[in-house]
Amino acid sequence: MLRDLSHQTIALPRQTAAMRITSHLLVWTAKFISGARVRWVDCQPDLCQRVYFANHTSHLDALVLWASLPRRVRMLTRPVAARDYWERGAVRRYIAKTFNALLIDRRNIKVHHSPVDAMLKEIGDLYSLIVFPEGGRNEGEELGQFKSGIYYLSKKRPDLELVPVYMENLNRILPRGEVLPVPLLSSITIGPPMWLERGETKAEFLERARQAVLNLKQVH
Repeated sequence: MLRDLSHQTIALPRQTAAMRITSHLLVWTAKFISGARVRWVDCQPDLCQRVYFANHTSHLDALVLWASLPRRVRMLTRPVAARDYWERGAVRRYIAKTFNALLIDRRNIKVHHSPVDAMLKEIGDLYSLIVFPEGGRNEGEELGQFKSGIYYLSKKRPDLELVPVYMENLNRILPRGEVLPVPLLSSITIGPPMWLERGETKAEFLERARQAVLNLKQVH
């Protein structure tokens, strides 16, 4: 049973009428194309700040996961996405703006302004994030090794709930190199929150987080 969010009075960001219409269309389209069945396992939708971290096999991952969240949660959740992909053309730029993507420059990373610092600055004390710790799309079925970004996010903001997500079949809906998606059924499994534990090393944490996503693959 999903938690009743109506008692939480966090103000949602304002949108123009055009952006609201586009947002509704994006959500409807993403759900239609993906046919996503969403399962919450030992976790419930909540407006608290979270980092949803998922496996990554398709350019649709961020949009479909965002669209699958309840509206009030969705409005306060920003997918982290690659600037070089989502700023390629006016349509992609508008879509990224509509679902409030936090675009990261993967090609020009500066030590004094790291992607982690940029994320923390953008979310403040309001927004949640959707991240893909593998760093890029995985070509195969196996889950790749996690990059260190999620570790440093949790180290700098230990209050953030880290919520594992396993997404299945998105790579078949929009395979690499294809432009038009093929509507198919997919599933999204959202698991119990975790946090960085006291004394836990980076390697230990990253492997535990990776295993948390893999464990959801077995949930039916």
